[in-house]
Amino acid sequence: MPQLSDFSATRIDGHPQPLSAYAGQVVLVVNTASACGFTPQFAGLQQLHQRYAGQGLVVLGFPCNQFGQQDKGSNSEIVGFCQRNYGVDFPMMAKVDVNGPQAHPLFQWLKAQAPGILGTQSIKWNFTKFLIGRDGQVQARFAPRDTPATLVEAIEAALDAPAP
Repeated sequence: MPQLSDFSATRIDGHPQPLSAYAGQVVLVVNTASACGFTPQFAGLQQLHQRYAGQGLVVLGFPCNQFGQQDKGSNSEIVGFCQRNYGVDFPMMAKVDVNGPQAHPLFQWLKAQAPGILGTQSIKWNFTKFLIGRDGQVQARFAPRDTPATLVEAIEAALDAPAP
């Protein structure tokens, strides 16, 4: 069965990032946007990163421009915006598609492992979140309206689970 470490991505600086680098950690994957009503969630994601990184949480942001064209900027503009406005220093990846024929393979897998409401495999909007356990498997999917603060209980449970 596939797991997180089977995938790779491109960091926002253009360098390849094997996701096997996060093996044994709890990972929160989020499709982000810089000009969305949910964009202030960057602050909460950064707080989760600061609070739990030492315990093994990694937040991974994946900018996406598929929803209302709300992330039109270049990768360098996006990372600059996130750092300047929200102090983001968790790993950001290069802009990706999360739906459709060009969807990043990671998001194809995430959607198949944790379908949305009524079993839909599409992502409906920016800031959909996927929590991946230390075993590299998807544990939960959270809607865009679920703020980072509401994920604390699930994150703490994942962090407390024994490593494989």
